[in-house]
Amino acid sequence: MRKFEMTGKSERMTGGREMNRPLTDQLASCECCPRRCKVNRLEGKTGFCGVGSGIPVSHAGLHFGEEPPISGSKGSGTIFFAGCNLHCVFCQNYQISQEYRQSRVRTLNTDELAAEMLRLQDAGAHNINFVSPSHLIFPMADAIIAARSKGLTIPIVYNSNGYDSVDALRQIRGLVQIYMPDIKYMDNSLSQRYSAADDYADVAPEALREMQDQVGLLTLDDQGVAVKGLLVRHLVQPGCVENSRRCLRFLAELSPQTFVSVMSQYSPQYNACNHPEINRTLTIEEYDEVTDYALSLGLENAFIQGLESPYRYLPDFRRKRPFRHTT
Repeated sequence: MRKFEMTGKSERMTGGREMNRPLTDQLASCECCPRRCKVNRLEGKTGFCGVGSGIPVSHAGLHFGEEPPISGSKGSGTIFFAGCNLHCVFCQNYQISQEYRQSRVRTLNTDELAAEMLRLQDAGAHNINFVSPSHLIFPMADAIIAARSKGLTIPIVYNSNGYDSVDALRQIRGLVQIYMPDIKYMDNSLSQRYSAADDYADVAPEALREMQDQVGLLTLDDQGVAVKGLLVRHLVQPGCVENSRRCLRFLAELSPQTFVSVMSQYSPQYNACNHPEINRTLTIEEYDEVTDYALSLGLENAFIQGLESPYRYLPDFRRKRPFRHTT
């Protein structure tokens, strides 16, 4: 296992077809994510995610606290979107996922988002890393196309919670080089209780299969930086070791060569205090049991963390630099 410290003109192809209309037009009856709210976001209406027609960005900067293949030596050009299609009671990013109207958020259009991508490339970023893109997948895609036409060459990282629409993912095929989804649950009772999604365990595996079909296993350059492929994150939750086992079994079935980040940085944020069973950090016994199980499944391309990580990597989006490892 690998210990880490979360230290020319482009054409749009949809299912192999070139498309002329902006994908953003589909916000007129939104089906960005599996919730399929069908609201007209172009008119400012909002569904579960709470986001209308604009692109809310809470932070954009170089981030050195991702997994080593993503942060590399120069940093990941991370763009944090606000709003979310899950309501995780323990969310460490709740300031921007659930309460973003009270945080430092800029509302951009696709050209402005493309300009941010080019700025981060000029700053030396290894990649452009979109955090929580599921509910903004189509505006994100249009911005990528615009940025590519203006000289963007570095890889795109799609850094999601795993609750993604397979149909939407198929529409952006070819635009994303690196998928970095979570697999939070393989138990729908847990996903309903803690994230307000009663079908996560059905949806996420199909989304991950589509991602792997698009980009394959993670490949690195000679500096150990990711250039293409799939890297999956799993946050171990207290008292949920059996759920972690199920998640890891699925990843081993996907491929024993899957790169997986087994994360210990759970901390009881937001509304976790209303759920006593998860209102604590992990024990070393819980984390060791999960990482040992990953090895027993042959998942040797696994990143692990120290148990000191929960508060070290906790962001504060009220600050200009929400992470210690951002610029």
